Amino acid sequence: MRTLTITTNTDWKSALRAAGEKAKVGLATGTYQGETLNFATPGAFFSHLTERRWEMLNELLRSGTIGVRELARRLGRDVKRVHGDAAVLVNLGLIERDERGALTCPFGNIHVDMVMTSAKSAA
Repeated sequence: MRTLTITTNTDWKSALRAAGEKAKVGLATGTYQGETLNFATPGAFFSHLTERRWEMLNELLRSGTIGVRELARRLGRDVKRVHGDAAVLVNLGLIERDERGALTCPFGNIHVDMVMTSAKSAA
C-alpha cells in the first residue's frame, strides 16, 4: 500500500533533502518509505487542494478506479468541473488516469502534516 504525506515547508530545499534521505534508507533496506508532496505555504496547499478536490480524493479512495462521468454523478457535480479538478490532481500526482481515462488514487493512506510555529519558538 502506497502512503503519501503532504507537508507545508517554506524551505523546499530541506523538504527535498528529507525526501532524499528517506529514499536512501529505502534503497539501503529494500523497504518502502512512503512518498511526500510539499507545498511552500498553507495558502499554496489550500489553493490546490480545495474542499471539492478533497471530496474527489475521498470518493476515489472509497471506490477505486472510476470514470469521470461516474465520479461527477457520485459527487453531484458537473462533468466539466470534475474533469478540470481531476487534471489538477493528476498534475500533483495525487490521482492517476488509466489507459481508458478512468481515475484512481494510487495511495491507500494520505497524511497531511502542517505545522505552525510562533516567532518565539523559531528563535
